[in-house]
Amino acid sequence: MATVELRFSPLPEHVRTARLVAAAVARRAGVDEAVLDEVRLAVGEACTRAVGLHQSSGISAPVRVALIEEEKQFSIEVGDEAPRTVVNPDVPGARGAADDLEAEGEDEMGLAVISGLVDDVEVTADESGGLLRMTWPTAPLTLP
Repeated sequence: MATVELRFSPLPEHVRTARLVAAAVARRAGVDEAVLDEVRLAVGEACTRAVGLHQSSGISAPVRVALIEEEKQFSIEVGDEAPRTVVNPDVPGARGAADDLEAEGEDEMGLAVISGLVDDVEVTADESGGLLRMTWPTAPLTLP
């Protein structure tokens, strides 16, 4: 299992770099070329979401991205340190502050976009932050 890890300051201008690195590593891992645009878009949305959560919570800690190549799948984990109080355990990532409804709506919209792009998505969140894991199948690389 090979893993590439990125950490970047929670600034929007770093999201593009994360997208480019994720696409390059996904290609090398054997993700189908037809799916690479979805990988780029999903990573961009996940990183933008994490940056937004950090900024709205006043957190300067880096956003974490892990690109994980396994035997028959490629996974990307985007982690943040924005604390959440889970209001509804059936809605991962839901936050409890009543005055934070707009940010919660943006968070849910980002998750909806990601779920539309990626078939296998897992989201966990608690008082210490959140983790979004996206997984794609890979094809074995054939050498000429």
